[in-house]
Amino acid sequence: MRYQEALDYMDSLNNYGIVPGLGSIRELCRRLDNPQDRLRFVHIAGTNGKGSVLAYVSTAALRAGYRVGRYISPAVQEYRERFQINGRMITQKELCGLVEELRRVCGAMVAEGMPHPTPFEVETALGFLYFSQKECDLVVLETGMGGRLDATNVIRNTLVAVLTSVSMDHMQYLGNTLGAIAGEKAGILKPGCRAVSAVQEPEAMEVIRAQAQRQRIPLTVADGEKAKRVRYGLERQRFDYDGMKALEISLAGKYQIGNAVLAVEVCRALGECGLDIPEKALRQGLLDTRWPGRFTVLGRKPLFVADGAHNEDAAKKLAQSIEFYFTNKRIIYIMGILKDKEYEKIIEITARYADQILTVAPPGNPRAMGSCELAREVAKAHPRVTAVDSLEEAVEISHLLAGREDVILAFGSLSYLGRLMEIMGEREKKKKK
Repeated sequence: MRYQEALDYMDSLNNYGIVPGLGSIRELCRRLDNPQDRLRFVHIAGTNGKGSVLAYVSTAALRAGYRVGRYISPAVQEYRERFQINGRMITQKELCGLVEELRRVCGAMVAEGMPHPTPFEVETALGFLYFSQKECDLVVLETGMGGRLDATNVIRNTLVAVLTSVSMDHMQYLGNTLGAIAGEKAGILKPGCRAVSAVQEPEAMEVIRAQAQRQRIPLTVADGEKAKRVRYGLERQRFDYDGMKALEISLAGKYQIGNAVLAVEVCRALGECGLDIPEKALRQGLLDTRWPGRFTVLGRKPLFVADGAHNEDAAKKLAQSIEFYFTNKRIIYIMGILKDKEYEKIIEITARYADQILTVAPPGNPRAMGSCELAREVAKAHPRVTAVDSLEEAVEISHLLAGREDVILAFGSLSYLGRLMEIMGEREKKKKK
């Protein structure tokens, strides 16, 4: 199997959609000899912040000398990003071999009258097989959606279960109240593990505490407000936390301090499980963490920032960062959103900060909201909005509109930020010539 064939096969699985439940993934993993049972996990659920916390924890564990697998979704720049060991993506050859094996097993299941596993189930099983074959000491794993019925929840050897910020998202699958959604996400808490949660809204916090008590496991609540002497910045941010002075992170965004504090408590919990992460490794891991598409600076003069804010809670966090970093700055937006997201609320929260807004359709995504349709919705809240036909055009027009001291902010679906980064990378190279 060639690499493009493997990608085409994985893309073809989108026809099987989303089917919550663990029956199919259990059968798929059983036929692969349950590779997940030979691994130990940090399992992360939540609405926003999963990827950043995963990046902090996995980088700190790597700096402590462990062999660390990462399983993430969605990928921003390349499909292979989903499966990483020690920060390196799976090779094309390795991916092709595993996809071929998964295709054979899925075909056998269908031949026996079983439903074909969903794309996420196949990817999850592929990740387990890869990390097991490479004998990872630890796998840091984020759920795709929810928790209780998420394919990743087939695992049994959870060392630390992590709950990042929980808010309203995927209501058609997870429930229409914050408590119901928190209950689904808290489904990753299992007997014998340790639980670490960000501070939540009271309704969500009550549900998470109750689930920890039912499972008879300790729960640590990581409060970002306990970070002191915080120095914010676009290049580096510094803070003190619980006896540790001058911790530094390289990720921008005001909300990243809370994510980093949560990661610190996860690393402490890992130490209690026998995977010690010394303070030196923790410090270096926080500083070395990179996570593209999360308030990432892609260009300067004008400042060009990309952020994956794609739901109401993320939009609120983005608004906080705009108010903090870009006070009295003229801002041009590039906005692209999926049609199954709460686009009205995202627009309502963010539109006020923009001088002009360009709308795009995230390319190659069947769930993408058309640029003209999005522009019509934006026009209800903002008078200066233009629909553009491509990301290349959006980047070009935004630079024509922006002065050297202005800000261009691209946000919405992570699914288009990878291509946007490529366009900006090419543009920055040309500027240096």
